[in-house]
Amino acid sequence: MSSKQNRRRFLEKMTRSVAGAGMAISGAALTAFPAATKGEMPYRTLGRSGEKVSLLGLGGYHIGVQNDEQESIRIIRTAIDNGVNFMDNCWDYNDGTSEIRMGKALHDGYRQKVFLMTKIDGQVKDVAAQQIDQSLQRLQTDTIDLLQFHEVIRPGDPARILGPGGSLEAALAAKKAGKIRYIGFTGHKDPEIHLKMLKMAFQHDFTFDAVQMPLNVMDMHFKSFAHLVVPVLVKHGIGVLGMKSMGDGNVLKSGVVTPIECLHYAMNLPTSVVINGCDSIERLEQGLQAARTFRPLSKGELDELYARTAKAGSDGQFEPFKTSTVFDGTVHNPSWLG
Repeated sequence: MSSKQNRRRFLEKMTRSVAGAGMAISGAALTAFPAATKGEMPYRTLGRSGEKVSLLGLGGYHIGVQNDEQESIRIIRTAIDNGVNFMDNCWDYNDGTSEIRMGKALHDGYRQKVFLMTKIDGQVKDVAAQQIDQSLQRLQTDTIDLLQFHEVIRPGDPARILGPGGSLEAALAAKKAGKIRYIGFTGHKDPEIHLKMLKMAFQHDFTFDAVQMPLNVMDMHFKSFAHLVVPVLVKHGIGVLGMKSMGDGNVLKSGVVTPIECLHYAMNLPTSVVINGCDSIERLEQGLQAARTFRPLSKGELDELYARTAKAGSDGQFEPFKTSTVFDGTVHNPSWLG
């Protein structure tokens, strides 16, 4: 049987299993997701881990772009004070500045209030181990709650990460040493690469704890992570982490949706967390408003949103992270991979 036939059979099997469990991507099943009570942050469970995480997560890249470090710290602490407990970051964000600033912000008792996630780029064991230790030092913590392999965007990435001498070995060693608690991966390019990573991990008797991907109103029309990847994650109890709900502003350039609609769509999926990049207090307030006002969308509302975004989303023009290399940090800096 060809690899293409194997992939098709894998997808069909996963789709049947998810449908049989009643866990559709849209429709009545989503009413089981909690809506916020007035003025409060809703929390969801991170897959089979049982960890309770805020529906809104704070993106790591954007909290490292402020000219004033104290403004970055203010954004982080304001988010936490308002119920956001999921912190996103990455070893390469702003040349390490994002992790350094988050480490400083998590002083004075704030570290105990959050579920801390960061990512590494290294795909070979020694480079990955070095990046893990550097992240721990910058974040000023003994343990990272969730470590993710960053930018799984090339067809060959799964084999490098999961194969002999790959970065999974470094992550498992770090977990055994108490440096990390859970392991996941991220990517923004193509759902088929995510499926390849998942399938290869299953073949190695390993199941990821969380997977991060772009989930936005345009995604449902083009190379859809929501349609192809999310059902597999739900089936296996893997935490669903949504990012790029507004595509770094590109989705909004379509002129057919508002920021709150973008966030509510992502929150309406079986996401554990919707990670939102916040470069200002105003942007943070927008995200908090979306989380506090979220209610499950009706089938009619979803159908209307689908129809309204169909033309704009048909070719990926508002998702450049899928169609270009602009967002591919490891393409521009291949040395990060090892």
